[in-house]
Amino acid sequence: MAIQGKPPTLFSHQFQSSLCSPTSSLSLVNGGSFKSKAQRKPLTLRLSRSTPNANDPQDDYLIDAPVSAGDGFSFSGGKYSDGPNPSDEWFKQGKFVKAYPVGGTGEKAKDPIFGLTMGAGSQASGDVFRWFSVESGNADNPTVILIHGFPSQAYSYRKVFPVLSKNYHAIAFDWLGFGFSDKPQPRYGFDYTLSEYVSALESFVNEVATNKVSLVVQGYFSPVVVKYASKNQEKLNNLILLNPPLTAKHANLPSTLSIFSNFLLGEIFSQDPLRASDKALTSCGPYAMKEDDAMVYRRPYLTSGSSGFALNAISRAMKKELKAYVEDTKAILMDKNWKVRTTVCWGQRDRWLNYDEVEDFCKNSNHKLIELPMAGHHVQEDSGEELGGIISGLISRRIVT
Repeated sequence: MAIQGKPPTLFSHQFQSSLCSPTSSLSLVNGGSFKSKAQRKPLTLRLSRSTPNANDPQDDYLIDAPVSAGDGFSFSGGKYSDGPNPSDEWFKQGKFVKAYPVGGTGEKAKDPIFGLTMGAGSQASGDVFRWFSVESGNADNPTVILIHGFPSQAYSYRKVFPVLSKNYHAIAFDWLGFGFSDKPQPRYGFDYTLSEYVSALESFVNEVATNKVSLVVQGYFSPVVVKYASKNQEKLNNLILLNPPLTAKHANLPSTLSIFSNFLLGEIFSQDPLRASDKALTSCGPYAMKEDDAMVYRRPYLTSGSSGFALNAISRAMKKELKAYVEDTKAILMDKNWKVRTTVCWGQRDRWLNYDEVEDFCKNSNHKLIELPMAGHHVQEDSGEELGGIISGLISRRIVT
């Protein structure tokens, strides 16, 4: 089931209080532009109280951002932007797909620090989760699903779309907890465990594709996709892994990501858009982020605390489960019963995952290895057009519908 994307809204009675901004020499405003003390305008903080329910003795207190942006509970604070920006343009290209049933009791989510009832962006959306999805190409052509890594967004495949859409139906989506997809507060409908992601992926793929598909997945979500693939081989034409964790040395998150799982400090850092998006995407290879791209990646963290809470939960799950999932990935891909045509594409300038043993693994498992010398961990960012051509060439050799 697909519904046209529409920014979430929050209706509330509001009062505004204009305060002077802090006296530090620089301030981050409007999604990433720095202004000096002399240039800064007064900050406007908005608190809201939802309309009381006569049947509910306890009123909900919500910390609110602009209604067009999301629930607004964000330690990053402040307003994202008054005018059009690249994030809005990307949002217009997509739609929401409903897939995977919401778990839990239906109780309203509260944040773990202050106990406040969270806004709409941190609540489960009805009975089925909403996934933000962007499609390109003729829907009658063979389907290729592009799956982003941790942490990233479907936006990372924007350079791949134009190449693939010539001959294929390309779909990229934001995982639950990322981008514009639902980000329920942990323990209120979704706990962000890797096993949940496996089941959720199955639900999403069944929703968007009735025929066989090819899957492309990058980075630390690769073991989740391999686990899904092992249970659904009949659904797949090809599996293409971009810098996946494959060896024992890959089983631990790099410090840039593992810090989000730390007690207290991780909960603080996961709310920082510069750490959660800019540093996480640029510290792992040669990728130099442009400001327009940064505005897209930062937006979830600037407009809602739900993104940070989800990042913290996913990091903890990765820290706990990644080792076992990497071991399962190796076993699955080397099993004699594995029938899916599999290719590993490796950006050789990856600063997080060492290339040692990758070549030997591909030889021993009889899987094709393609090296990209100018790319880092986020291959689709560093060599998007080249990767699009590689994917097209790989899947054109074996298509079954």
